[in-house]
Amino acid sequence: MLRPKHPRESETVMSELMTPQHANVMGNVFGGVILAMADRVAAVAAIRHAGKQCVTVSVDKVDFKEPIHVGELVTAYSRVNFAGRTSMEVGVKIIAENVLTGEKRHTNSCYVTYVALDDQGVPTPVPPIVPETADEKRRYDRAAKRRASRVMDRRYDIGAGE
Repeated sequence: MLRPKHPRESETVMSELMTPQHANVMGNVFGGVILAMADRVAAVAAIRHAGKQCVTVSVDKVDFKEPIHVGELVTAYSRVNFAGRTSMEVGVKIIAENVLTGEKRHTNSCYVTYVALDDQGVPTPVPPIVPETADEKRRYDRAAKRRASRVMDRRYDIGAGE
């Protein structure tokens, strides 16, 4: 039996200053740069929770609320919201900061699902999540509903491309 873990045990924070190499011709940061950063920060949270290598299965509901500009500091926050038998949902929040003024903006959010793998690359069990605070319980319940919806979608998508 795997020891249950608290969501805070997986918390991960990464920051990066956005430079011209991250930008499109309008001076806004490419969405793909933000998605890659979200995947990296979420992967660390999943690996911390599972204690195993993890692979990305899906990225759900990516909302680009506002553009991020060259010169802003982007900070990505993540933690595991829900754990199934071998998979985990990680919530990611992206904050852009004008380092000159200190103004911060919540620019992006998404949910990333990972599966833990054993040494042979086979899905392996992960510890359960034990939410404690009201916010953690709300995140857990919403993640469980999203997971149930994804499972149902997979069942009905079989053979969809034929």
